[in-house]
Amino acid sequence: MIAQVIVDVAARQTDRIFEYHIPTELEKDIAIGSRVVVPFGPRKVQGFVVGITDQSEFKGKLKDLLVVVDEMPPLTPELVKLSADLAKNIFSYRIKILQAMLPWVMRANYRKLLVPANDRAAKMPLFQGDPIDLNKITDLAEIKQFRKLLQADQAKIEYVVENRAKKKKENQYELALKKEEYPKIYNTLRQNAVKQKKLLMDIIDNAADYPKSQSQLEKQLGLTAASLNSAITKGWLNKKSVEVYRDPLSGFDDGEHKTAVTLNGEQQGALNQITQAIEQRQAETFLLEGITGSGKTEVYLHAISKALKQGRNALMLVPEISLTPQMVRQVKARFGQEVAVLHSALSEGEKYDEWRRIRRGETKVVVGARSAVFAPLDNIGLIVIDEEHESSYKQETDPRYNARDVAIWRSKFHNCPLVLGSATPSLGSRARAQKNVYHLLRLTERANQKKLPKVNLIDLKHVQFAGGQFDLSVELVDAIKKRLAKKEQVILMLNRRGFANFMLCRECGFVLKCPNCDVSLNLHKDTNSMQCHYCGHTEPVPTRCPNCQSSQIRFLGAGTQKVQEELEELLPGARILRMDVDTTRRKGSYKKILDAFGAHEADILLGTQMIAKGLDFPNVTLVGVINADTGLWLSDYNASEKTFELLTQVAGRAGRADKEGEVLIQTYNPEHYAIQLAQTQDYERFYGYEMNMRHAGNYPPYFYTVLISIAAKKEQNAAREAFRIKRYLNEHLHEPTIILGPTPSAISRVKNQYYYQILVKYKKEPNLNELLHHVQDSAQEAKKYGLSIFIDNEPERIM
Repeated sequence: MIAQVIVDVAARQTDRIFEYHIPTELEKDIAIGSRVVVPFGPRKVQGFVVGITDQSEFKGKLKDLLVVVDEMPPLTPELVKLSADLAKNIFSYRIKILQAMLPWVMRANYRKLLVPANDRAAKMPLFQGDPIDLNKITDLAEIKQFRKLLQADQAKIEYVVENRAKKKKENQYELALKKEEYPKIYNTLRQNAVKQKKLLMDIIDNAADYPKSQSQLEKQLGLTAASLNSAITKGWLNKKSVEVYRDPLSGFDDGEHKTAVTLNGEQQGALNQITQAIEQRQAETFLLEGITGSGKTEVYLHAISKALKQGRNALMLVPEISLTPQMVRQVKARFGQEVAVLHSALSEGEKYDEWRRIRRGETKVVVGARSAVFAPLDNIGLIVIDEEHESSYKQETDPRYNARDVAIWRSKFHNCPLVLGSATPSLGSRARAQKNVYHLLRLTERANQKKLPKVNLIDLKHVQFAGGQFDLSVELVDAIKKRLAKKEQVILMLNRRGFANFMLCRECGFVLKCPNCDVSLNLHKDTNSMQCHYCGHTEPVPTRCPNCQSSQIRFLGAGTQKVQEELEELLPGARILRMDVDTTRRKGSYKKILDAFGAHEADILLGTQMIAKGLDFPNVTLVGVINADTGLWLSDYNASEKTFELLTQVAGRAGRADKEGEVLIQTYNPEHYAIQLAQTQDYERFYGYEMNMRHAGNYPPYFYTVLISIAAKKEQNAAREAFRIKRYLNEHLHEPTIILGPTPSAISRVKNQYYYQILVKYKKEPNLNELLHHVQDSAQEAKKYGLSIFIDNEPERIM
């Protein structure tokens, strides 16, 4: 038998199938999707089996496959097939796609060891300790010494492939005697043998509960490892090490929201159509367009129940980790231990365990963020993508896949419906629904029959500001005070973290910039540092201007930290929670903040866009947007769409229960159509207006787009390569296709790399895919000269 393997070497020359002979002793362990170790040139590398055959066109002798890494193939045949199709369309090497389908800990760790070449060398003092890992050697004298040994054939290099993935083990204790023996032993114990008596009494009363884990016995009985070891020595218990799963859902209360909700007429009508597709095994894509609070989540949960009753499984994607705690609580309350979660806030061990539970068929419902679209779930009966308009479903680094496109592929593979849900669908999805490519389902009323909150605009050009800053208007602060007096809660959004956006010297006009990127550094008061939000560079906060040494420096612009400080001055006694990247770095911080706010341990939740979607707090009656213009004038064709979506979504957090809601939006551009239509929450009018704008500018969804980015340490090198690619495309593409650029990116330098970009807009261009694959292949050669080329199919951002 012959294994067809994609090896873990991301290069043009290796982006193909390599064949290896399967030794007889490994034949029963190997299958499509297996992770293996194979010889590759002088070294060993990891790879994935993508096919098994009896025939080979290779005329020479095939090398033997060395090791099968896992007891069960980590990838399903479906995911292997998906990787091949994705590689054709997203301009990424197939090995990168296969790796993206696995938890990070399952990617290979390679060690380059210096080992003795013969018995004589093995006796040298150098080789008497731990193996010498050449990847960790930086001392020049040692490097020279090792090079001499290699040249003299006294040493050789050995490549070792290590598996990062570690299973969690726990000690478990089982009874070593018949249960009638334990009362006899108990009666022989001396009076002061308190812990031994506790253990024996537990065995007598709860013998059926054994074996028990060490953590159980320590927690329930207050025993120590020494007490348990003593019980083993006495022959009372036997100990064994067993594998256990880490449980990321341990903090979620199973008892909440278990009662089934009765759907209203619109919800039931939408569910009926989705159910029909589940029962008839139709790969139909539904666009569930429902205003905020219309009960889309209940439609999802009822549809998942229908899929499970059919004996099939369900996959549900959410855009933000911040949505996951509330969504997971609802899903777990409905489906219990059948739920697995996958998102970046989990530890690597938790991701590995959840992923293995899914692969082993021990779960039926998977909830997660973007990468969960690759969950190794079989027999899928329903796929749901909540807040489908969100740009976070598009991966911005290699491999640049869109989770929506992957979900459509998997929907067709499993013959199951895909439900895309949103109050503000992306223009592309809404246009497809209008052309009957997607099936449009509408929810026009809130599930509790309450009205949408009243939205008022505050023109910041003509207001009086509260306090000494220019962030919070008197009108907004007064509205907050009224709500707090009624013991109601407030959500405030400012889509900019940090304390201040930049430092300005009033003497010479100097702005402190990042040394690696063409952006100003942001002041973060909690860490007393200036930070770059692109490369992570930090430096101390200056007390004098680095340029002219003047002390006349100011920190301008507002971030969430500054607004929190201002609120604490204006509203003494108000309890404020801040939710942004800075406050949610630690594991579990999202859930902790949201649980505290839900328990009314705080009056105000202040945050960036992560608080705008999916949150449902019945006591929130006021939502304030501190500056609606932060994303409005970005040099991106969809800036207006993103602003409208964000404002409509955050407005929907108010008045979701019995109390009436109010929304106040502060803006310097109250006449802009995106803000005007967000005030009335009129998606249909916005859709019509924005589609006209896109048509006039030849942008999606009227045109497809591809963004080619070229990066280099020297700006002229990036520009030269960009113009070379432009000429190549001009020579081969047809007349209707539009090529914009090359032009420097909006932020031209990031991490000491200068970026140029080319945008290709087309309606039908049969040669383009082949041409772009040629550009991708040429990137391998360009890399030798310090150039990097990235191709992004249907980019979410063009900046």
